[in-house]
Amino acid sequence: MGLSVVILAAGMGKRMKSKMPKVLHPIAGKPMVKHVIDSATKLNPGNIVMVYGHGGDQVKASLADIDLAWAEQTELLGTGDAVARAIPHLADDDVVLILYGDVPLITSETLTRLMLASEGGNVGLLTVILENPRGYGRIVRDGVDGPVTRIVEEKDASAAEKCITEVNTGLMSVGKLQLEKWLKNLNNDNAQGEYYLTDIIEMAVAEGLRVNAVNPESEAEVTGVNDRQQLAMLERVYQSERADELLKNGLYLLDPARFDIRGEIEFGFDCSIDINCVIEGKVKLGDGVSIGPNCVIKDSVIGDNTQINENSVLDNAEVGSGCKIGPFARLRPNAQLKDEVHVGNFVEVKKSVIGNGSKANHLAYIGDAEIGKNSNIGAGTITCNYDGVNKSKTIIGDEVFIGSDTQLVAPVTVEDGATVAAGTTVTKMVPAGALAITRVPQKTIQNWPKPKKK
Repeated sequence: MGLSVVILAAGMGKRMKSKMPKVLHPIAGKPMVKHVIDSATKLNPGNIVMVYGHGGDQVKASLADIDLAWAEQTELLGTGDAVARAIPHLADDDVVLILYGDVPLITSETLTRLMLASEGGNVGLLTVILENPRGYGRIVRDGVDGPVTRIVEEKDASAAEKCITEVNTGLMSVGKLQLEKWLKNLNNDNAQGEYYLTDIIEMAVAEGLRVNAVNPESEAEVTGVNDRQQLAMLERVYQSERADELLKNGLYLLDPARFDIRGEIEFGFDCSIDINCVIEGKVKLGDGVSIGPNCVIKDSVIGDNTQINENSVLDNAEVGSGCKIGPFARLRPNAQLKDEVHVGNFVEVKKSVIGNGSKANHLAYIGDAEIGKNSNIGAGTITCNYDGVNKSKTIIGDEVFIGSDTQLVAPVTVEDGATVAAGTTVTKMVPAGALAITRVPQKTIQNWPKPKKK
């Protein structure tokens, strides 16, 4: 017996007021449907079927790197019709787990319990108790704590049924052959004129099968997104849960409510992150790393005891141990800083290697460059790496001093121990130990009459 997962993602999401399909709106920087796929994938299903409709081309393009089967629902005729579109992709001996692309925080642990609830040919149903059940289908039982007998949609519910607080989440687990048979027997004789998937519960009970209700750990797990308020609410739930997890594992977040993670972070001992920081992609911190407020760190590796000061941005950068970065520094893709490097305020580094102990403390652009160890890059220095068509490389050796307001016009080399005077434009190789200067001689005019305001 195998496992197949069907994810319903055909809805328009009108209340999002967006041209983007609802299931592609992000939670923690990732489409909400991708969260559902990730949780389902942990159960090792043999097949995941995505039922799509509105904005299908966008949904397919967004998930193109994932091995999915696709089933189109051309008309929105209800959840029963949507699941029926997936039937041709399912094996007869499969257990089918039915999920929703706009319920992003469902966990693999809850899905495992839901799947197990359908063992023995029974039906697993995920339900939740809500203080305010308005809008949800109610779970009708045989007695107060008896077995589930049916689900009644709110528009079809009696006054007494509307008082029930146990509601249907829409998520269920059922055998494929049973599912297929019941779907064929659905009708749309209801207030909405739709084919309700929930009607199969009554069919299962009529055949003497047991409907086993499973509850999630939290209400947020089964909360769907219908508008941007709900999207924002679930974003905060997700971020709060991730922050709590990181704190328990030893990462010091100065204010967990002002921290966002949109990927994965690996960290050593005694690391701290100040307020309003964003972690994206895959980030790795060594021991003793401190990150100041208002920083964005994306797909980067940061070595032991490195200090990232406030308002700095690291994107695909590799930073060694004992470095000092920022404030207001920007490390762009393929910036590689060795140990004890200082990159200060308003310094931008792109596709460059900076050797051990070298410094660029103020107002500089270092692009397509190799800098040796213990060199100093003065304020206002620019590697002129682009001629409008091609990128060229600047090579600076060890123990080099580059004075302020210097332009290094690539391709060019400054050898070990050389000095470049302030205000110089370097267009030719500077030999080891030499001084390069292109400064215009100073001219002084005595008794210069200052201009006066007319």
